[in-house]
Amino acid sequence: MGVVRPSGVLQEDTQHGPGAGGSPVNPPQPPHLPSDPREFTYKPHLSSSTMASQDPVNPSHAAFDLFVQAPTCKDVKHQFAELCKQLDVNPREFRTFYIKVKERLNYWRAKALWTKLDKRASHADYQQGKACTKNKCLVLGAGPCGLRTAIELALLGAQVVVLEKRESFTRNNVLHLWPFTICDLRGLGAKKFYGKFCTGSLDHISIRQLQLVLLKVSLLLGVEVHTGVEFRGLIEPSGENGWMAELQPAAHPAASFQFDVFISAGGGRFVPDEESCAIGITANFINRNTAAEAHVAEISGVARIYNQKFFQDLLTETGIDLENIVYYKDDTHYFVMTAKKKSLLKQGVIKQDSGDAEELLAPANVDSEALNRYAHDAAHFSTGGLLPDLQFAKNPNGEPDVAMFDFTCMHRAENASLVRERRGRKLLMGLVGDCLVEPFWPLGTGIARGFMASFDTAWMVRSWGMGVPHLKVLAERESIYQLLSQTTPENTSKNYTGYSINPKTRTRGSTCPPSTPARCSTFTTWINPNRPARSRRTRLLSCVTIRSVVLRSC
Repeated sequence: MGVVRPSGVLQEDTQHGPGAGGSPVNPPQPPHLPSDPREFTYKPHLSSSTMASQDPVNPSHAAFDLFVQAPTCKDVKHQFAELCKQLDVNPREFRTFYIKVKERLNYWRAKALWTKLDKRASHADYQQGKACTKNKCLVLGAGPCGLRTAIELALLGAQVVVLEKRESFTRNNVLHLWPFTICDLRGLGAKKFYGKFCTGSLDHISIRQLQLVLLKVSLLLGVEVHTGVEFRGLIEPSGENGWMAELQPAAHPAASFQFDVFISAGGGRFVPDEESCAIGITANFINRNTAAEAHVAEISGVARIYNQKFFQDLLTETGIDLENIVYYKDDTHYFVMTAKKKSLLKQGVIKQDSGDAEELLAPANVDSEALNRYAHDAAHFSTGGLLPDLQFAKNPNGEPDVAMFDFTCMHRAENASLVRERRGRKLLMGLVGDCLVEPFWPLGTGIARGFMASFDTAWMVRSWGMGVPHLKVLAERESIYQLLSQTTPENTSKNYTGYSINPKTRTRGSTCPPSTPARCSTFTTWINPNRPARSRRTRLLSCVTIRSVVLRSC
C-alpha cells in the first residue's frame, strides 16, 4: 500500500513546489477543438501502465509532513521518532543531528524550512555553533520561553535538555504578539508549522500552538525534550559527578545528565495584596470557524478610562463591573478581563470576602457556575451578542475552561542570574519566563518580555561559555535585566530583522546604571570543599528563587 501524502503543510510555499506525481512517458495529445470553443474540455487519457510508472511518495517526505502537521505534543514526539527512523539519524548525536537531517531529507518542503533556520544559525553571535560547545544546559519547563531559550542555546552549540512535568500542551489562552516577536517566529518557520499564524486582524497565537511550533524547531536543532518528568531539586557535585537533577521518576535517563548551566522557566506565583484586589478572569469558548464568527471584531484591549460608557452600560445591564477586557479569536474565542471584587461578591461568584487573596480565590470560596455565567455574560455583551451559541471549551479536566486569579501584584525576581560553586564546580543559573517577571495579560507584555529575557539569558550563557569571568557575566546580565520591565514596543529598536541575542541590537539606550562585578559578588555562593555538606540536594525553592520583590501592576 502506498503512503498518502498529508495535505496543507507549509502553506507559504505550496504554490511554488513541484507536483507530487511524475510526468507521463507518452503524454496524450489533446483532441481537436470543437467548432464552439465553449464546449471544449481537455481530458488527458492516462493508461494504467503510465499511472504505475509514477514515483511513489518518499516515506521520509511523508514522515516530515506528518511531523510538521502534528497537532499535539504526543503526536510531535511520535512523528519525530518516525522521521528519525526513516532518515536513520540519532537525535542523541545533537552536534551533527541537524546537519544529517538536512543532508538526508532532500525534500523541497523541508528545504524551505532549512533556509530559514540556516539564516538564523549563520548569525555571527553563534560563531558557527561553536560559542558554547563545552557547555551542558538543563532547562526546566517547556513553555514558550523555556523552549525559545533552548533553541538559542542549541544554536550556540551547547548540549540542551528540557524537562517538562506535563505530558501535553493544553493551554488555550491567547498571547498578544509584539511586532518583533512576529518577525522572530517567522524567522524560525512558524508559518511553516502553523499556517494560520498571524492571519487575523490582530497579532496573536494560543500558548498551545506556540509551544508546538517551538517544540518542533527545538527537536530539529537537536534539543532533548522530556515530558512527564518532575524536577525535585538540584544534586550537588560529589566525587566524579558534577551538578545533576533529582527527578521523578528517579530512574529517568535525564537523571544522569550533568550540566554547568541551569535555566528555570518553570513559571511564577502571584503575591497577595490586601490593599486592592484586581481579579483576572480568563475564558475560552469553542470556535466553530463559521462565517458569523469570522465577522465578529476582536478587541485588542478596552480599558475603563478610555471607554467609560461601555463599562457603565455593562454594569447597568448585567451587574458586571470590569476594569478592562480583551478578546482574541484563535483556536478558541479567548477573553481575559479584570473584574472588581465587589462585583464578583454581588454576583455570587465569590462566596465570602477576605483580605487574603489566596483565601478569597480558594476553590471552596468560588461558585464555579456563577463564575461561568459571569464570564459568559461579559463575553456576550462585549461582542454585541454577535457570537452565536457561546459554549465553553473544555480544560484538561473536562470542565469549562474558565479561570480566576489575582492580578493585583506581579512577582518579579530581583536578580536574573546566580552562580553557585560546590567542590570546585561552578553552576550558572538563570531565570526566564513567568518566574522572572509575571505577565500582565491584558497588556500583552508576557511573551514579548519573555522572549527578550530568553535572548538575554542566551547572551549570558554565551559569555559564560567563552570564558568571561563569572562576575562580569553576572554584572552584564543584571544591568540588562533592570531594563526589562521598562521595555515597550515604542522604546525598542524598530529594526526587527536585526534583532539577535546581543542586547545592543534590541535596545535604544539605557536608563539604568550598569552593574559592576563588585555589586554582583553577592550573587555567587561558594562552599569549602573540606566542609561536610548538610545535604546533597538543593531544593528548588532555595535554589531557583534567587531573590524577589513585589511590583504593582496597576
